[in-house]
Amino acid sequence: MRRSLGLVLVALGSFLLALAPMSFFYLTGRLVRAPLNHYQTTELEARDAQYYDLLTRKVRTGATLGAINTVRGDTRANQGDDDIAVWDSITEIYDKDLKKQIEFQTYRIAFDRRSGRLVDCCGSHVGGDTSVRMSGYGLLFPPGNVDKRTYPFFDMTTRRTVPMRFEAEETVHGLRTYRFVQQVPKTRVAAVDMRPTGRMLGIAGQDRRTFKVDRYFAATIRVWVDPRTGIPIKHEQDVSSTVETGDGRGSMVIARARLITMDRDQRRNVEESNEYAFRRNLVQRILPAAGLVSGLVLLGAGIPLSRGGGDSADDDVASAPPPRPGITRKPDGRFGTVSRPGGRPGAG
Repeated sequence: MRRSLGLVLVALGSFLLALAPMSFFYLTGRLVRAPLNHYQTTELEARDAQYYDLLTRKVRTGATLGAINTVRGDTRANQGDDDIAVWDSITEIYDKDLKKQIEFQTYRIAFDRRSGRLVDCCGSHVGGDTSVRMSGYGLLFPPGNVDKRTYPFFDMTTRRTVPMRFEAEETVHGLRTYRFVQQVPKTRVAAVDMRPTGRMLGIAGQDRRTFKVDRYFAATIRVWVDPRTGIPIKHEQDVSSTVETGDGRGSMVIARARLITMDRDQRRNVEESNEYAFRRNLVQRILPAAGLVSGLVLLGAGIPLSRGGGDSADDDVASAPPPRPGITRKPDGRFGTVSRPGGRPGAG
């Protein structure tokens, strides 16, 4: 019985010892990846913003703008490659006071699920333009640990890769985060159809004359990231968009705003990142350590029992043949005679 129990303990201990490295290497590799079917809606808000109203042909100041960004994973667009995730991003910018849309932005990115780096495939585009070649990182930092260094991030507006450098540590709703900053320089992004007057562009003596202009964009973008998971907790985008004449004589503000992630969404991001970090810690540390310790304990208890060392005395007694009738065993182990009825001794 003891030997059977020992063999069972040895088997369980061996299983747990084998499970510990499998949990660390296999399950961690499956968990520390961006999801294919991601879906999230986040809102940013800018107070005291200004923008050019195409309907009234005037610059509106003191406006409160909202930017609702929806990111949705397309599980059918990765061409069967489980290592590539494809996410679509849609952003609607609207005037919260007038309740009207003022801009609509779309893009699609494809990226490596483990490293987070962008790849050119699967119909990736910016505003429907599939000729854009993306590089660096897009919506996410590396899904694993984030370092205090500079990361190349692709800016969708200027369509170029701009460094995102580490700036400082900062606590956001109780979570220690790394704050990164990206300085997008003033860049010509497109020619525009609108032909503003010299008065709108601030060109003296040319009040009624119209001018051909190009659109320029500049921004300072800050991102607060959970270094354990690479999940962004908070965004701040200080953006400036202008139209200017080719010779630089005239310019006009099209949009100027400081957009910040709404507080409720920051808190939700903290909760999601904490949950992900716990699951990752569970498969990386807790399960392997528990499996290793439990396996060693079971082996230590099972090996002596499986050798049968504690059952030898009981087995000898149980296997000894019963004495023949009329014969008894003396304390010294020899057989003697017993008296039979009538006082006649029996044979020894």
